[in-house]
Amino acid sequence: MLEVGSKAPDFELPDQDGTMHSLRDYRGKKVILYFYPKDNTPGCTKQACGFSERYPQIQKKGAVVLGVSKDSVASHKRFEEKHGLKITLLSDTERKVIEAYDVWKEKKNYGKISMGVVRTTYLIDEEGMIIQANDKVKAADDPEHMLGEL
Repeated sequence: MLEVGSKAPDFELPDQDGTMHSLRDYRGKKVILYFYPKDNTPGCTKQACGFSERYPQIQKKGAVVLGVSKDSVASHKRFEEKHGLKITLLSDTERKVIEAYDVWKEKKNYGKISMGVVRTTYLIDEEGMIIQANDKVKAADDPEHMLGEL
């Protein structure tokens, strides 16, 4: 996990509509950048829907929400449409940003060890500095917690 107080790595990734986004695009706003394992899984759906429900309040506080996974643009589009999501989902199929933010790790699931995305949320300030980092994220609680941190 990246350190609080360090500069957030810039990136350029496509969203669910294929539009490119970079961290530079959001200078002057706070960014909730969250990494999640997979579209349309129970925890990831709770987290995305929670951020989507709170998005108007998050925007009022001068922030945006960007969700990142290694799913494809098409997968993100289906996820957005199925759940009526109002947040931006970025596709990192090559894991460049996932690895730059140090969230690609060894995971244990039912005793089986594999590599995957560890659910992690970063809060990045208006100047591109990490002001909060959490890798002990509870999917259902994360959106309300982050809204409170803004």
